[in-house]
Amino acid sequence: MLAEIAGTYAERVAVIHGGRRITYRELERAACALANHLRSEGLGKGDKVALMLPNCPEFIIVYFGIQKMGGVAVTLNVQSTPYELRHLLGNSDTRCLIMQDALAKRFEEIRAEIPLCSRLITTNGPEEDSPFREIVAKGPFTTEIPEMEDDDPAVMIYTAGLTGKPLGAVLTHRNLLTQSLLLRTIVQRNEEDIGLAVIPFFHSFGAVANMLAPLRIGARVVLMDRFTLDGIFGAIEKERVTYIAAVPRLFLGMFFHEGAEKYRIDSLRVCITGGAAMPADFIPAFEQKFNVRIMEGYGLTEASPVSSFSRLDMPQKPGSIGIPIPGVAAKIVDGEGRELPRGSVGELVLQGENIMKGYYKNEEATAQVIREGWLYTSDLGRMDKDGYIFLTGRKKRMIITSGFNVYPREIEIVLGLHPAVQAALIVGKEDLLRGEIVKALVVKKPGAEIEERELLKHCRTYLSSYKVPREVEFISEIGE
Repeated sequence: MLAEIAGTYAERVAVIHGGRRITYRELERAACALANHLRSEGLGKGDKVALMLPNCPEFIIVYFGIQKMGGVAVTLNVQSTPYELRHLLGNSDTRCLIMQDALAKRFEEIRAEIPLCSRLITTNGPEEDSPFREIVAKGPFTTEIPEMEDDDPAVMIYTAGLTGKPLGAVLTHRNLLTQSLLLRTIVQRNEEDIGLAVIPFFHSFGAVANMLAPLRIGARVVLMDRFTLDGIFGAIEKERVTYIAAVPRLFLGMFFHEGAEKYRIDSLRVCITGGAAMPADFIPAFEQKFNVRIMEGYGLTEASPVSSFSRLDMPQKPGSIGIPIPGVAAKIVDGEGRELPRGSVGELVLQGENIMKGYYKNEEATAQVIREGWLYTSDLGRMDKDGYIFLTGRKKRMIITSGFNVYPREIEIVLGLHPAVQAALIVGKEDLLRGEIVKALVVKKPGAEIEERELLKHCRTYLSSYKVPREVEFISEIGE
């Protein structure tokens, strides 16, 4: 895909990152150079290479470089702690890790426990010398791509598991190629468009909406790995951004931001919201304030991720996640898997070219969610007579905070590691900006003394920051 687009739009700017402007040709050459290096290290088709990078040009180069040598890209959250990395790298059978030099200490802490991951490549960004910079500067700048099938694994993204251990969702080349068309087919954008990438590429929504989809059509991407609302408005004005794909929290922040009127953002044509439910009342208010359409979609990592979307040429129904995308079927079923009549509430199930291959090395967990070709989402909803889907709740214990899925069991296990904690229960608490926040109900051991601050520090040692409770309430007992 990248080679094809680079052949068509060689000198067109593909990526803007601060003062850097990188063309499609430069991206392609760098990706080939990395692929050749990985091959020279003995890596080949099917090998797992992990990348732990923020939204920067290096992420795109690494992602495509891994694909070019036939490998599987394991995309890791940059917030991952050594405790989390021990599982992620070990479970995925990662053989090489590519990350920022500033994060390398986290890997070094656990390196001896993951003998298969014997190679580390670090980057210091564009200005500083680093092993990564030497590799992409050295070449060769063309490469032979091995024979690949549509159903071969391309990417592995870890998603929270009910047992407390994240599961690796294996996405295929077919999964991602069909997703990469959506910006053109559903959102009706073209090579003249400029997207603003603020949600992370290691998130399945970020990778598709802000990397694969714009690059597939020869569009331009403005990368932001750290942002403020003034920075976002400033980037829209400076780069003449035409679309943003992000989580509701960002659009709510834009809506309430004092001083938004100082910026000229008339280039913005459409905003794509997903990852969590957008409060329905805010959609018309946002559209009126900024004179821009909002399209709401739904997906999950196991579906690569986009499964349904509202349409520009169809009526908007407040609270709906739209209709299934082309190539995807959806239905609402009861507890036995039988389809329910329109208007009835049941579990949303999906079938199509976007459904993952399965969870890596976990046939049991795969069989629980993929049955007779249908993906059981654990989301409850209903479908109206026009085929619009409305979500009504969740079947399994899960919290969605700022677009990230959090399974309570993982946090409860970590809280249980503290010597002063007898029992813990994690719940979601409604929050306007984040959708939900993580709240911990904690029972202390008899005679134990502990404050909220100490417990949160304990959690931060083990968990990425979005999983750390924002509130702790000490209680006498946890009921059934």
